[in-house]
Amino acid sequence: MLRPEPTQRHRLVEIRDNLIARIAEAEQEGWLGEIEGLQVSLASAEEKIAQLDAEQIRQRQVIDLGMPSFSQLATRTSTATRPSS
Repeated sequence: MLRPEPTQRHRLVEIRDNLIARIAEAEQEGWLGEIEGLQVSLASAEEKIAQLDAEQIRQRQVIDLGMPSFSQLATRTSTATRPSS
């Protein structure tokens, strides 16, 4: 599966909107076979839009790397370097 390019999101939205309009037309005309194919394409377009949205959210999230504070480092260093008697 190809990863959609984030800069092309607007095109995917246009494609989705066009598919919705084509499904409505096919329903009015009674083109049952056409409806099924368009619905598959619509599901795919919506999935790609959702992937782009999820990736954008993921990139905005702050990740805590669990960096220790200076006092934690100083305590570890001082207890680890004590000479044995």
